[in-house]
Amino acid sequence: MPGNTPQPAPTSLGLQFPDGFIWGAATSAYQIEGATAIDGRGPSVWDTFSRKPGKVRNGETGDVAADHYHRWADDLDLIRDLGLRSYRFSISWPRVIPGGRGPVNKKGLDFYRRLVDGLRERGVTPMVTLYHWDTPHELQVDGGWENRDTAYRFADYAAVLAEALGDAVPNWLTLNEPKTIVQNGYLYGSHAPGHRNPAAAYVVAHHQLLGHGLAVQAMRPHLSASTRIGPALNLHPCYPADETNEARARTILHDGYENRLYLDPILKGAYPQDVLDDVATFSPMQEHIKDGDLDVIGSPVELLAVQYYCPLYVTADGQTVQKHRTSEAFWQQIYPEGMYDILTRIKKDYGDIALTITENGLPTPDTLGDDGTVRDDGRIAFLRDHFSAAHRAITDGVNLESYHVWSLMDNFEWEQGFDQRWGLVYVDYADQRRVPKASAHWYSQVIRDNGL
Repeated sequence: MPGNTPQPAPTSLGLQFPDGFIWGAATSAYQIEGATAIDGRGPSVWDTFSRKPGKVRNGETGDVAADHYHRWADDLDLIRDLGLRSYRFSISWPRVIPGGRGPVNKKGLDFYRRLVDGLRERGVTPMVTLYHWDTPHELQVDGGWENRDTAYRFADYAAVLAEALGDAVPNWLTLNEPKTIVQNGYLYGSHAPGHRNPAAAYVVAHHQLLGHGLAVQAMRPHLSASTRIGPALNLHPCYPADETNEARARTILHDGYENRLYLDPILKGAYPQDVLDDVATFSPMQEHIKDGDLDVIGSPVELLAVQYYCPLYVTADGQTVQKHRTSEAFWQQIYPEGMYDILTRIKKDYGDIALTITENGLPTPDTLGDDGTVRDDGRIAFLRDHFSAAHRAITDGVNLESYHVWSLMDNFEWEQGFDQRWGLVYVDYADQRRVPKASAHWYSQVIRDNGL
C-alpha cells in the first residue's frame, strides 16, 4: 500500500458485518477532476460561480482540484490497494454534453469509459452518479433547474450515459442531494448558482425531482433488469429541541422540508400535503406540478442512496439549535445515533428498499508529518461510531448493503475551497502527491475483516 503505515490503537468492537457487505468511498467530478477547459469540456455553473469575488474561500476554483482527470489510473490503483470494493463517482454533465443539450463530446465520454473499465479490471464495482451539481453553464443561462426544460435535457443526458456504459455500471444514481441545490443554491446563496429566492427554490425542487423520474424512464431501455437506479438523498433526522408541543409540531414540518419532500414523491408518488400547504404561502411550486408529473417522479427505483452527516434540532419557533459538538464544518453536529434513526425510519415509513450509504464523513485538521504519515484519529473515531450505528440498523432488519465513506481523497470543498480536508487520502496540492492517512489504513483493515 502506498505511504508509510501508521498503527492506530486497537479498536475492536467485535462487530461483524453480513457476508457480501460492500465497503467503498465516494467522490464527485468537479471536486477532483480538474481539467475544466480541455478535451471539449464546457463550463459548468460551478466554473462560473467560483470565479465570482467572495463566493469561494481564497478565490479558489476546481480548475485543477486533485487533477484526477490526468491521474485517474494511479488513483484507481490506490483504490484497489486500499481494498475498496466499490467506488462511487460522478460524471460531469458538461464534459459529456458541453452545452447541456446537443452533440456528445466523444473525448469526455471516453474518459468515463476508461474509468469504468479500469475499475472493473481492478476488481472494483463502479457506482455512477449522473448529476453532482455541475449544471452546464448554457442551461443555467436559460434558467437552470428553474426551467422545466432542464429536466428533459437531463433525461437526454442520462440516456446517453446508460447507452454508452450500460450494465458495466450495476448501480446508477440520478441526482445527488437535490435538497442542497434548493437550500444552498437558492435559499442561502452559498452554492451555485448563488441565488436567494425562496419562491424559485421549490420550483427548482420539483423540476429536479421531475428530472430524476424522466432519467429513470430514459435509462431503462438501455439497461438489463438486474441493473439498478435510484436517487442519492442527504437525509437529516429531525428532533424537537425541547418537550413542548410547539417544538414537536415544528419538527414535523421541518422534517417535511428536509426529508419527506424528496422521499415521498420518489417512493410514494405524492408530495407531503403539509409541506405543499406551507410552500404555497411563498412559492408558486404547485403551479409547476403538471398532470402526470408525480407518476413520472414515482417511477419505480430499486435502490436508495442515503447520505448522512448530522441531525437537526428544531425549536418552537422553527429555528434549529446545536446539541452536540461540531466538526470543522460549522453545520455538522456529530451524532452517530442519527445514522441508526434515519436508516430505521426509512424501513418503517418506506418499506424494505435496498439502501446504500453513499456519503458519510467529516473534515479534520490533517497535516503531513515529518515521517510521511497523516494522523487523523478523529476521523477514525467518527467512522467507527457511525459504522457501529449502521451495524445496529442492519441487526434490526434494515436492508443496508454497502457503505461509501466521504471522501476518497481531499478535494475542492465547494464554497470552502481547499481549506477543509474530508479525504481518507491526503492530497498535497503543491505536487498532487497522494498519501493515505491513518484512517485509510484503518479502513483497509475494516474491509479485510468485514467488521470492527
